[in-house]
Amino acid sequence: MSSKKSIVQLAKETIAIESSAISKLAHFIDDTFADAVELILNSKGRVIITGIGKSAIIANKIVATLNSTGTPSVFMHAADAIHGDLGLILKDDIVICISKSGNTPEIKMLVPFLKSSKNTLIAITGNKKSLLAEEADFVFNSYVEKEACPINLAPTSSTTAQLVIGDALAVCLLELRGFSKDDFAKYHPGGALGKKLFLRVRDLLALHEIPDVRPDASIREVIIEISEKRLGVTAVTEAEKIIGIITDGDLRRMLSKTDDFSELGAKDIMSINPKSISIDAMAIEAMELMDKHEISQLLVQDHGNYAGVIHIHDLIKEGII
Repeated sequence: MSSKKSIVQLAKETIAIESSAISKLAHFIDDTFADAVELILNSKGRVIITGIGKSAIIANKIVATLNSTGTPSVFMHAADAIHGDLGLILKDDIVICISKSGNTPEIKMLVPFLKSSKNTLIAITGNKKSLLAEEADFVFNSYVEKEACPINLAPTSSTTAQLVIGDALAVCLLELRGFSKDDFAKYHPGGALGKKLFLRVRDLLALHEIPDVRPDASIREVIIEISEKRLGVTAVTEAEKIIGIITDGDLRRMLSKTDDFSELGAKDIMSINPKSISIDAMAIEAMELMDKHEISQLLVQDHGNYAGVIHIHDLIKEGII
């Protein structure tokens, strides 16, 4: 049985091998890469990415990254391509074919059909002497000296290299397109990242009732308001303007100081100048404000008028935190 020490050592060696392989890729990036990027940038078509085996899995991931950053892309499995899926390639599409050896049977069968279609062919391969590399219009060299696998067979370093080249391609295109945070949000409306970029405080207000008491409200009224609205807090307002805040913590501190609160009102125990945020602010701003001041709730203002409360749990539920 392997010891924990040997497992840890093997894991570190794997990371070191793949890290070394990735760092050497930078030496392969030249004007050919830049020319291909510019071609894709100015293309009227899509990017079709194909591969076989583990390279097909990497192709799928690169397609997902390109689509999410503004470059329309489609995955086409190399085996399916030679059995009818070639029909999805349109006139202006650019094809990227991924293969470590560039000489697998499926790739050898596929390449002639790709060339006959007159579409630009980009190869991502570790073998510059392969059929794929020789027939491609552009070659992105993904050569690695060895796999991280101890028997040098399982695709590890080679697929990592393919993935990194895909990321480099996507990042270059993203930058050249001027792809912004707002663009990213449009492509990721349902994810946590997208929510950080488009979700606003007003979108969270509908989750709750609005706790509110007047300055002369009795302590009993304050307790009922906080309990019924279930946010652990209530605003104290006058003419729709926030003049203070009372939290359940304020109530506990009051009770620890006095047994008779019959003569006290909301104005006597409220905290003035409470932290608040605009209804139009981003939800991520609310999270940052809560974190900075170590609080769990924020009062919300709509053009100076009290509009409600958001709670840190709202942000957690939306995946903002």
